[in-house]
Amino acid sequence: MTYAKRIKALMFGLAVSASIQALAAPEPVLTGRPQALQLNLQQPVTGIGSYIYNLHTWMLIVCLVIFVGVFGVMFYSVFKHRKSLGHKPATFHESTSVEIAWTIVPFLIVIGMALPATHAVVAMKDTSNPDLTIKVTGMQWKWGYDYLKGEGEGISFLSNLATPRSQVGEPGVAPTERRTENYLLEVDNPVVVPVNKKVRLVLTANDVIHSWTVPAFAVKQDAIPGFVRDTWFRAEQVGTYRGNCVELCGKEHAFMPIVVKVVSDRDYTAWVNGEKKRMAALADDPNKVWTLDELKTKGEKVYAANCVACHQASGQGVPNAFAALVGSPVVNGPKAEQIAVLLKGKHSGKYPTAMPAWAQLSDTDIASVITYTRNNWTNKAEENIVQPAEIVAARGKL
Repeated sequence: MTYAKRIKALMFGLAVSASIQALAAPEPVLTGRPQALQLNLQQPVTGIGSYIYNLHTWMLIVCLVIFVGVFGVMFYSVFKHRKSLGHKPATFHESTSVEIAWTIVPFLIVIGMALPATHAVVAMKDTSNPDLTIKVTGMQWKWGYDYLKGEGEGISFLSNLATPRSQVGEPGVAPTERRTENYLLEVDNPVVVPVNKKVRLVLTANDVIHSWTVPAFAVKQDAIPGFVRDTWFRAEQVGTYRGNCVELCGKEHAFMPIVVKVVSDRDYTAWVNGEKKRMAALADDPNKVWTLDELKTKGEKVYAANCVACHQASGQGVPNAFAALVGSPVVNGPKAEQIAVLLKGKHSGKYPTAMPAWAQLSDTDIASVITYTRNNWTNKAEENIVQPAEIVAARGKL
């Protein structure tokens, strides 16, 4: 064998060896999110999740046994008692024993499957004695979280999709940035909860029906406008777990991810302290008088975080869906009307989607975003500036 052939043989052997090692190497475990080519449920991290996972597996085995038994007997009968072997059909028309058997046996199977399933449903509805209560509000197209009871009471924030539009692309325009591992499953403000603590979720919505779902917790609960629903979970493993809205809620439905960070008690306390300091720093004095430029600068950020999905960055809205702000008589008219719209919401017969109330925003945020819209694009409102004190006064009249 020549030297060149030996080199080629060695390279081929190394390539085969590397391929075998690659096939044998275990895939990295990605907790709390879907995996490529995943066939089974996500690995649960709650007690109820494990119970449902095992129940699902057990029921599949029962169904498989029934399938094999029924079709096995059927095919055995067809092939072993066919006419070509000289078998003749039986002349009886019914059998009391068979009738009783195929009535009682399926009944027992159904009862055997229903009892553990009912146990799981009852356990999922037991929201008593929680360590932490969080209100979850679904809105087009983000989630709002308010910590109502327990450590962290008073913390409130909005959770928006963090995946940049450069990865998503636009209609007819390809994305300009490589999509990451958590594409469309990442947010700017994740929910943070302590490990091994019972967390009760109180859910509602301020526009249409949404559904808060995290598969690793075995939690799926609809958020319905005008109704309060609740559910709970107790995460038993530190980590980051992802889900999304699974109720079709509009054109940005695919952009409503849910991210829950489960941390140790110590880390949770540190997070709570940090959040309260952050909220205190953001709680501006409503009596402060802002300049026009200050309000416009702040209002641009508030608009980008909360308004741009419906009214668009250009302020043109979406035809037949969301009103344009450019040239709007509300934006260019008396400021009291625009303040009322943001605090109370509004439904116009011209557009099928209601303008939700944004009273959960701070007084400064509302004042700044109104000022921004009244001075941006081609808008030149006569009453072109709104101060936080005016929002405080308007809230008092609600």
